[in-house]
Amino acid sequence: MRPPLSGRANFCRRLKRNDGQYGMKAAVGRRRNCDIVREAEGNSMSKKVSVIVPVYNSIGCLERCVRSLCAQTYTNLEILLIDDGSTDGTGELCERLAADERILVRHKENGGASSARNLGLSLASGEYIGFVDSDDYVDAYVYGELARALEEGKYPVAQISRDEVDEEGRRLPDVCIPPEEERFCDSETFIKELLLHLGDSSFCTKLFTREVFKGHRFPEGELNEDFWLLLEILQEIPGIGILPGQGYHVVCRQESTTRKRTKDSFSRVFLDIVENADKVQQLVDRKYPALHEHAVRFNLYQRLEYMLHVPLSQMRGDNAFYINVKKYLLLHVGDTIKNPYLTGKNKVYLLLLTAAPRTVRGVHAWKMRLGQ
Repeated sequence: MRPPLSGRANFCRRLKRNDGQYGMKAAVGRRRNCDIVREAEGNSMSKKVSVIVPVYNSIGCLERCVRSLCAQTYTNLEILLIDDGSTDGTGELCERLAADERILVRHKENGGASSARNLGLSLASGEYIGFVDSDDYVDAYVYGELARALEEGKYPVAQISRDEVDEEGRRLPDVCIPPEEERFCDSETFIKELLLHLGDSSFCTKLFTREVFKGHRFPEGELNEDFWLLLEILQEIPGIGILPGQGYHVVCRQESTTRKRTKDSFSRVFLDIVENADKVQQLVDRKYPALHEHAVRFNLYQRLEYMLHVPLSQMRGDNAFYINVKKYLLLHVGDTIKNPYLTGKNKVYLLLLTAAPRTVRGVHAWKMRLGQ
């Protein structure tokens, strides 16, 4: 089952050739990945990995994503392309890419990423389940290494780290810092890291044993769908194995001209993060009381995100959601001042937004326009 030596050598040469694009820190990590590839190739590959890819109008990036999956050194792979009602020819591209017999394509009416993932879960036949967004791509060693970690570490979930690049391939600042070596993170500690915005809630950087999803599906109609489902899962498992290396690459695309933001544009995600924060506070106070201050910090920070993005046109007395956020901030001024996990800058913004929300929001919007 091992690929030819020349193939492994070529893969390592490609990693070295790309070192200049990412800088010395990434270069060291990528050279380490060559060693990981050799270890991963020794796996028996007896357990199938199903990778679910929700697809919607991804004509310009889907092929790179799928090619990266087809190039995995772990070959016992099932790739499920779930076309979520694409209108730009992506559905036809899915069919052409399915020349690889490991690829299964399904077309459905548009229902969002969660509904596409849920359909993929109902179709997946693998013992291990992974997810990739169609904008993104993965290094060739990733699923071999994640499968090895699940097998050897007896983890229910294994996680690789990610980096973020723009459409030109330029490296962006890290969202999550990968560990220097493989470590096991118990569920309570992982939740704490999520509440401090140090952990990775994405399902795309993880490989799950199939049993993890028994009784669980992605909440449909939400844009922060990964976060709450991951919290539900963490309550039922001992923890997650976290691996070094940034083998998953998130591509940050500029919005197309047909979907250009206006001053009144406002994503549903900023409502979802506040609602999830409230549910998190209830969960923590019920099951993880030692994390109470962390959850309060999370609640305040998520409301700060909301207040810094809500359009001025929606900061009105008849907007019940906005009014409730204002009331929460007013009631928690003491927590804002005392919480040890908020930065000084966080506290200043929260206090100013509590005192004069429209004025501060207008100044912030003006500064953001100047910076563009």
